[in-house]
Amino acid sequence: MSTPTPVEQLSYPDALTELERILDRLEHDEPDVDRVADDVARATELIAHCRSRIGAARIKVDQVVAGLTPPGTDSDADDAADADGVAADDPADD
Repeated sequence: MSTPTPVEQLSYPDALTELERILDRLEHDEPDVDRVADDVARATELIAHCRSRIGAARIKVDQVVAGLTPPGTDSDADDAADADGVAADDPADD
């Protein structure tokens, strides 16, 4: 058995593919007692790596989207508008 690539060097798709292979092996093959602990440890590392990559991507997307909103624009008020274009309740109207 060859030494696996360090998790931090894997792309998201490669980490996900390896994780799917491990899960498939654990679910469908006769368990190899000597290998199960190693597989579970590697799967844990892969899951953490994938979550980290997703988190980093989410931050980048948020930054890009934030850059699309002109300064001084209150996008929350726009989101509160009904489908007919009427804005949400304004306390000043009471």
